[in-house]
Amino acid sequence: MRQARHVLCLLPVLLVAVVAVRHRSVLAEGLTLLRSAEWPWLLGAVGATCLTWVAAAVTRQGAVVQRLPGRRLLAAQFAAGAANHLLPTGLGASAVNLRFMTVCGVPPARSSAALALYLLAEAVARLGLLAALLLAFPHALRPGTLVPSGAVGPLLAGLAGAALLAALALLLVRRLRAAVSGFLRTALDEARSVHARPARALALWGGSLAFPALQAAGLVLVGRALGLPVPAAHLAVAYLAATAAVALVPTPGGIGSVEAALVVALVAAGGAVPAATAVVLAYRIITVWLPLVPGALTLGALVRWKVI
Repeated sequence: MRQARHVLCLLPVLLVAVVAVRHRSVLAEGLTLLRSAEWPWLLGAVGATCLTWVAAAVTRQGAVVQRLPGRRLLAAQFAAGAANHLLPTGLGASAVNLRFMTVCGVPPARSSAALALYLLAEAVARLGLLAALLLAFPHALRPGTLVPSGAVGPLLAGLAGAALLAALALLLVRRLRAAVSGFLRTALDEARSVHARPARALALWGGSLAFPALQAAGLVLVGRALGLPVPAAHLAVAYLAATAAVALVPTPGGIGSVEAALVVALVAAGGAVPAATAVVLAYRIITVWLPLVPGALTLGALVRWKVI
């Protein structure tokens, strides 16, 4: 058991090395771009990135009634960020946080319900913020550039097909139906308990709004650092639209898919392709690659110390 834990401590760092070698050309180009950027704006982007982990910790606490240890919760979010870039989107952070809540004494059913509530609140906040910005700035994106012609129909058909298959599975498989019903009851009970406490509800929804807002602010600041001639609100809309679309693509941390979607979105917002590409590369260096090694080391340390 002790040897297995030692292997788990080293695994995140080894995975980081593999990912870095695979994307070494992107890393080299991004670091070159950072040298020519305006440093005050970049420092602001780094600060916004650090605050995203605080927002995630606040939201995680808001999703569960039980009090969680604050410092360990914040460290777990930093480690979860690294895990999220090493596993398909969302799975790494979810696994880390489920384990963390279990170690803190939260029953598995309530941990799963809290995770579902967190994901729901984050999605609603992200889409709500995007909708609000689109209402305020209706010309922030050029839809013809952002969405390829003929792509909406197949996408909607695919989503409808997936929903139909899920509904049929629930109707035909009794055990699955019972498991889903039990989970929904637990999730609703947990949601009612959380919203019965104003401090928890404020943490849940305030953190959920702050998280995508800080991420978008980081992109805006990097755009300013590299002189991208696109209004800040348009950059924020582009970021939120791109990340909402990428949520459907299960790649590790969105690596590859996020970059492509962000470049397309920035071009749709009015940026030139070379400038948009430079901004996206620099932004991903700051938000993904720079925190990845310390995040992986933190993850290994939390495993070693049995925090997760």
